[in-house]
Parts: sequence; C-alpha cells; structure tokens
Amino acid sequence: MTTKVEELKKIRVKEALDKDSIGKKIKLCGWVRTRRDSKGGFSFIELNDGSCMKSVQVLAEAALPNYESEILKTGIGSSIEVVGEVIESPGKGQTTEVKAESVVVVGYSDSATYPLQKKATSMEFLRSIAHLRPRTNTFGAIARVRNEVSRSIHNFFQSRGFLYVHTPIITASDCEGAGQMFNVTCLDLKNPPRKEGENGTKGDIDFEQDFFGRATHLTVSGQLEAEIYATALSNVYTFGPTFRAENSNTSRHLAEFWMIEPEMAFCDLEGDMECAESFLKTIFTDVMTNCGQDMDFFNQWIDKTVLETLKHIVDSDFVRISYTEAVDILLKSGQNFEFPVSWGIDLQSEHERYLTETKFKKPVIVYDYPKDIKAFYMRLNDDGKTVRAMDVLVPKVGEIIGGSQREERLDVLIERMKACDLDPEEYWWYLDLRRFGTVPHAGFGLGLERTVQFVTGMGNIRDVIPFPRAPKSADF
Repeated sequence: MTTKVEELKKIRVKEALDKDSIGKKIKLCGWVRTRRDSKGGFSFIELNDGSCMKSVQVLAEAALPNYESEILKTGIGSSIEVVGEVIESPGKGQTTEVKAESVVVVGYSDSATYPLQKKATSMEFLRSIAHLRPRTNTFGAIARVRNEVSRSIHNFFQSRGFLYVHTPIITASDCEGAGQMFNVTCLDLKNPPRKEGENGTKGDIDFEQDFFGRATHLTVSGQLEAEIYATALSNVYTFGPTFRAENSNTSRHLAEFWMIEPEMAFCDLEGDMECAESFLKTIFTDVMTNCGQDMDFFNQWIDKTVLETLKHIVDSDFVRISYTEAVDILLKSGQNFEFPVSWGIDLQSEHERYLTETKFKKPVIVYDYPKDIKAFYMRLNDDGKTVRAMDVLVPKVGEIIGGSQREERLDVLIERMKACDLDPEEYWWYLDLRRFGTVPHAGFGLGLERTVQFVTGMGNIRDVIPFPRAPKSADF
C-alpha cells in the first residue's frame, strides 16, 4: 500500500460533481462502484461516498506509481482515497470528473465474492445482507430520504416552539391497552420466582423480585409521558423507538419502529387536525425540495406515481368528514368491499383508500369514531357513543396519522378506564394530571417508517429501516 499524500481538505462526491469545483485540487474518499480499464493505459473508476445518488468518475492513468500493483487490483466495493484535480468532463451525462494525482487503496474487495454485483438483486436477498445493502443506489437513497424526513420533523416542531422530550423506552404502562408488549425482565426464565398459590401450589410469577420490582415492558408509545410534559410546558413532541409484540409478518408491520408524537396543551381536535395537515405537507415539500435526485430515482424505478402523489397532497385542502358520514358514503358507494361496512367497525385499508382515491381524490381526515374501537384516553363526545379521535388518510395506503383530543375530565376518564378493564390505581399519576390544573389537550402519532415507505413507494416496510425487526427476524 502506498504512502498517503499530504493532508488536503476532504470533500464529498456531491461537491466534486458541482461545476464550481472545476479547477480545484481536492481529496475524495469512498467506495468503488465500477472500474473500466482502457488499452490506452488508464482506468475509469466510479467512486461513491453516499453523499448523493451519483458517483464521480476518477481518471487514473498508468503513469501512477501503483497503477499495476494496486489500482488494477481494486475490485467493486474497494475503498480508496483519491487526490486530484476536478476537471470538466467530456463524457455525456456528467459535468465533472477527477484526474487523479494519487490513488491510495484503503481496503481491498474481491469482485468475485462481493455480494453486490452489477446484476439486479432482489429486496429479499438484500435484507439478508443488511450490512452491505446501504451501498446500493436504492438503500442509499432511502437513507438520505429518511434523514431528510427526520430533519424536517424536528424543524417543523422546533420552528413552532415545541420542546423535544425523551420519553422512557422501559415502561409499566400500556398506552394502547392491547397487551401486545415485549416483556423486560432480569428473572431466570427457566425458573422464575413465583407467588404462593392456593393449597401450597405455585402461583403467578413474582415480579416484585425483578429488577424494577414490578412487571415492565418495552414501550408502545410515548404519548402518556408526553402528556405529563405538555401539561407543564404547553407544546412538546417525542421522536423515538417504539415496540409492538404483534405477530404480524406483513409488508406493513415491524416489531421495532420509530414514532413521532406531538402533544399540545390548550388544544382541541380542530387544532390537532390543522397541525397534522400542515405537518404532512411540510415533510413532503422538504423531501421533494432537498432530495431531488433520490426522489427522481424512486419515481423512475420503484413507483412512477410517487412525485405526482406527493405534489397532489401538498397542493390539496384535506377533506374533513365524521366517521358516521364516512360510513354512510361507503354504504352508498355500491362497492363490493372484502370487509362489509357497518357503523361501529374499524375502517379497513380498502375503505380508507376508496375515500381518498375514488370519492374525494385527495387526503381525508375522518373524526369522531365510535368509542368502543378507540383507546380509553380519547375525549368522550356528548352523544356518549363517539370520541374525539381523528385519522388522516392518504391515497395508496389509507391511515398515515392517528390522533385525538385527550379526555381531560377526571370522572369521565376513570369511567372509561374501568370500561376498558384498566385499573385506575395503576394510572394514578396520569389521573393526577386531571386533578391538578387539567386542560384540554390533543396530539397524534406518525410512524416514521410508514412515512418513508409512502414517500419512496417502497413495497415493504422492512426496506425503509436500517435493521428491520420482525417475527423470526432479529439479525445484526
């Protein structure tokens, strides 16, 4: 391996592709995508460092001292350091290229055994090599879009005075009440301590002897804890990992995923819906503005309608209808749905897509759902049958945001807990928020992965998170 050249300011490939870099001496570091050797005594190396979709072409001449000993041995996937001048490229479809003054091979890769060959590989195969798939065009683009979505989320809330709150990952509360939670324990699973049962038999597991002195789980939501801070600091948001032990092996489910959950004090359902609509439009606008190359790639190779869909959403005023109105529309639609429609059912994806794609041809916010299909913390309406819940529906997927105005009345909340078979004493701290200075408040949840999946048009949610966790799948 040759001696490294004197230190120069390292730039990214994205900068080297800019015509303003022409004439500058620069240093690049990255990975070899392809290498083509000419009989004329030089090689063309396509170098990529993940900063953008495109690679920069490096011209390495045979006069370089390590040309035959090292450069001609660099296979696909090798890492190299290049020092040279950015020149105007005579090649079609590229503005610049780099004429190398030195090429240092940092790490060799054998083209014969490198898993990522130029030929097409399936998404399923790439999931089995999640440690290498970020080097492909598709997963590099997903990473950049995911980063932009995350940046946009933080900017949206920060620019509006929200405080970012870190809620616990380990919790004793079940926010959703569904019971699909991962247990956290330090007990010996082969022989856990048990309480004494009847007639001297062994009873339930004694979690009082566990690390936290009670049964604990991985969180399914940071909402309840976010409400604590909203009722002191007004507007807050969480952005962190959440977990569901739901045995759903589908293209839309993950066991570990990231959730964004704003919570707003002195806010009702109307304010909640306004925030959600503005939130989505901001994210989609930022992605189209700042990830142009990547979005063009998805529009060309993954789903030819993604850009059109995003633009349409940004330019649309979201329709707002009650759940009862939605059911009435579906009943009168004449459609033969797989899941029959009746008042009281939880709307299925096919129902939601009919509303957004066929009936209104734009995003729809459905509100005031039956209380029996929604969580205990949602504010009960005066009719005693519905709650102040809302779902934001978009074309192609249906629900993308779910939220509600929270129940701020202590007596009503206690009765709702009992009706949902929850012990109010277990939520004493949550009830205290209603005892000491209660206020109307509202919030919603947005799944990061479902958002990235929608934006990119990717068919499987496991391909929009770096290391997917799903049933029977926890590699890396």
